[in-house]
Amino acid sequence: MTAWWRWLGILFGRRPPAMQVGAVCRCPRTGDVVLITSRGTGRWVIPKGWPMEGKTLSAAAATEAWEEAGVEGQVQDAELGRYRYDKEQDRGYSVPVEVRVFLLDAERLRRDFPEAKQRKRRWFPPAEAARLVAEPGLQQILLALPPAGG
Repeated sequence: MTAWWRWLGILFGRRPPAMQVGAVCRCPRTGDVVLITSRGTGRWVIPKGWPMEGKTLSAAAATEAWEEAGVEGQVQDAELGRYRYDKEQDRGYSVPVEVRVFLLDAERLRRDFPEAKQRKRRWFPPAEAARLVAEPGLQQILLALPPAGG
């Protein structure tokens, strides 16, 4: 988007979307990916959250993978892709969010992690995971995953 279009959006009350980071956690052996349920709606999602001061975007995504899904492993520094969704707020409205997604090859899956009692966690083949998530952009990212070990 050119700068003058962005200014027009700001002048007319449209701001650029907020940014979050997310992790597609993949089993390097099988290629399956982890999905978790959201705390609010119970929908299948990937671990995601806000950027963290003092951490790169990929490192923040890895932290979200640990806190929300109990997954530890090697995260790639390069973005896997981006998608948008509307994040519902407690006050009854939603805000647009762009999620920058990073690939994390899982090395350990812990039973005890910070949000273990708040979420369900399951492994799915990427095509099945793509059918289960609601966001079209995330569906495309999951369907375009490079093969495991590649």
